[in-house]
Amino acid sequence: MISKTIQLKKGKEESLNRFHPWIFSGAILKKDDDIEEGEVVRVYTYDKRFIALGHYQIGSIAVRVLSFSDTEISLSFWVSRLQSAFDMRRAIGLADLSNNNTFRLVHGEGDNLPGLIIDCYGTTAVMQAHSVGMHRQRQEICEALKQVMGNRIESVYYKSETTLPYKADLGQENEFLLGASKDDVALENGLKFHVDWLKGQKTGFFIDQRENRCLLEKYAQGRSVLNMFCYTGGFSVYAMRGGAKLVHSVDSSAKAIELTNANIQMNFPNDERHASFCDDAFKFLDSHDAQYDLMVLDPPAFAKHRGALRNALKGYTRLNLKGFERIKPGGILFTFSCSQVVTKDNFRNAVFTAAAQAGRNVRILHQLHQPADHPVNIYHPEGEYLKGLVLYVE
Repeated sequence: MISKTIQLKKGKEESLNRFHPWIFSGAILKKDDDIEEGEVVRVYTYDKRFIALGHYQIGSIAVRVLSFSDTEISLSFWVSRLQSAFDMRRAIGLADLSNNNTFRLVHGEGDNLPGLIIDCYGTTAVMQAHSVGMHRQRQEICEALKQVMGNRIESVYYKSETTLPYKADLGQENEFLLGASKDDVALENGLKFHVDWLKGQKTGFFIDQRENRCLLEKYAQGRSVLNMFCYTGGFSVYAMRGGAKLVHSVDSSAKAIELTNANIQMNFPNDERHASFCDDAFKFLDSHDAQYDLMVLDPPAFAKHRGALRNALKGYTRLNLKGFERIKPGGILFTFSCSQVVTKDNFRNAVFTAAAQAGRNVRILHQLHQPADHPVNIYHPEGEYLKGLVLYVE
């Protein structure tokens, strides 16, 4: 039974009337003294009408809304939400495929489960909590996941060591909540990838670029490809299948290069078209002029909070300027930002500035975004984070 309550200041329920899933700390008039971090609370308006319930957390986002109905947050609640998420993946043709067993099952606010990510790799689900509330209910969520997915999922790996607020001091270590799979190979559109869920970034693989990798494959035939910030080499593997003349993968991390080489070898053993380089992106671009006519610039997030936005935009301009300066005439450039605080317009302007500084004639061929299994809740536009442009450079 949910007994703890929060009351909002006058007029602060307006965003909740529009179903926005966050309540900021500045909107709270008063709260029960003994609310523990991660506890489910009932939220009332200034005039004491029930409006939402959600997970309480210390910080600027004080409540992440689980429901706008006064319901019990029990096993049946989690089963219902996970079933809804899985039904959507089936409806869009992503689940139960013979050539693809890699997809995102739960995308936080996009699936009305703020603070929770679940990615599926074959029979292993990797669960990640971004809120204390989801962390506290991980076992129940795991049980619900098993009920919904049945024998499709044999192992659940909980990977939240780096995503939970460190001030909460939860002492969390990554662990299997169910099973203990050692099979780290996933299938994406007929290609095999090692997924490093134990030590890798995010849940071990960047599923959100799946459709964009497919698009790159269509442009790769006969081209010389440079994949910067390659991480697991996803774009490189697709370029190889697309018939690229040569593919060079670059990352400053030796571990990333190791993963890329393993993924290339697994799909294209002993194929001499591919080479990898452990190097700084800017240094590499400086020393390789007009060698490539298909280039991927997919850096890690340059801005993780609004205060870093200005410097991030300068970083995107500087990186894309290097790309424009180095790509062959008639080349195609795939360029991305995965920073949530960088809007589509912000990113486009940064790339526009780079093009103007380089003095190249540039056409936009495609404007890219995250795929359908990373849905954006229409009431939570902040959920749109991945932006990309495909550019033809004369």
